[in-house]
Amino acid sequence: MDLLGTFRQYILKEKLFQPHERLLLAVSGGIDSVVLCELCKQSGYDFEIAHCNFQLRGEDSNRDEAFVKALAEKYAVMFYSKTFDTKTIARESKKSIEETARDLRYEWFHTLTVGVENVESTQIKHHLPKYIVTAHHADDNAETVMMSFFRGTGIAGLRGMLPKQGKIIRPLLFARRSELEEFIKQHNLEFVTDHTNIENDYTRNYFRNAIIPLVNKSFPEATKNVLKNIQRFRETEMLYQQSVELHKKKLLEQKGAEVHIPVLKLLKTEPLPTVLYEIIKAFGFTAHQTEDAIGLLKSETGKYIQSASHRIIKNRNWLIISPRQTREAANILIEKTDTKIVFENGTLVIKEILLGQSLVLNNPMEAQVDLEQIKFPLLLRKWKQGDYFYPLGMQKKKKLSRFFIDQKLSLTQKEKVWVLETDKRIIWVVGIRIDDRFKITAATKAALKITICQNEDAKVLQ
Repeated sequence: MDLLGTFRQYILKEKLFQPHERLLLAVSGGIDSVVLCELCKQSGYDFEIAHCNFQLRGEDSNRDEAFVKALAEKYAVMFYSKTFDTKTIARESKKSIEETARDLRYEWFHTLTVGVENVESTQIKHHLPKYIVTAHHADDNAETVMMSFFRGTGIAGLRGMLPKQGKIIRPLLFARRSELEEFIKQHNLEFVTDHTNIENDYTRNYFRNAIIPLVNKSFPEATKNVLKNIQRFRETEMLYQQSVELHKKKLLEQKGAEVHIPVLKLLKTEPLPTVLYEIIKAFGFTAHQTEDAIGLLKSETGKYIQSASHRIIKNRNWLIISPRQTREAANILIEKTDTKIVFENGTLVIKEILLGQSLVLNNPMEAQVDLEQIKFPLLLRKWKQGDYFYPLGMQKKKKLSRFFIDQKLSLTQKEKVWVLETDKRIIWVVGIRIDDRFKITAATKAALKITICQNEDAKVLQ
């Protein structure tokens, strides 16, 4: 194979970048990244070099950094290097070494495309690189697909790494490892060897050194067949995503920072697990949580599941995907253990009080209600048309829209009204009036006191 010619053709075919655009090459010093540097040099591309020292291999890590720095000097290009305390960061973040190193690498590379400080360089910087270029090749991609299959990452995992994803470009995905090794020999290029590659401590090494060779004993063409399937799955994923987007368009209603999904319409969707997973994964939910999300469809109001960033709340005939950052949410769940909730209108300070304590019952900014009538979690949300409650002192229900007219609220004031509810019943029109069904009576043994205040006043009340 004419590796240089195929390299240039692949970049054109995949529309990876324009010849004049500056590139940031991620270089470890191994065969793959050394070949990448030489191909870019021979092609006349404008590039810079970045190297991560993860301090995982003692002096070998420092040796690799020195080698890559010398490589940058050879090509007379900008050189960036950064040292990470990878083991400590992995331990503190409770992630694997592999995952930690990958996250650190790409986070840092992205900063280099938007401007950096305190970096080592071999020449004056004129303009920022536009793309991050990695040396992943075809065999890497085959390994990725096999690992994704066993992890259960879905069709996106089966199509492997893409030649271009945002700022990340992989122009060697067409080439086999053996072809890169041949190029190294032909051009007498120096490189460094990572001796940990033969160890099986990391998942990728285990697949590379143990699993794939074992599969190849029974299926000698296994890797080649996987590579053929990657292109098929790339095209399949395009069709798949087109279908998913049609379902999302029919199901999702964006309301501020929240996404609302009608339960009845979702229940009629086929295939339900696949469509629901494709919806919720964008909010940090895993494939394993899809079954729990389906369970919410027939659960009672107030049930929820959560990811690191979002909650999926069942509220009557809707699933609501809401940020866990309550300032952004329009539907907020309050658990029995919560004492302070920050939301759009201020802060709710919540505490249980005994009946003998001083009660102030005529302050609209404070709700004091019978604790025995309360069922957690409570739901704090914006009011909506059709809402009703029993205003304190009245035995008949009244729609909030009518109540607001009686209170002479302006349109702007109405738009800012929130309600607090328990088990589908409104406890308090926040800052205005409580519901008569939850008032303190002679039979009340304990009360729940909820005060709305400006954020700076919340600390005083707690």
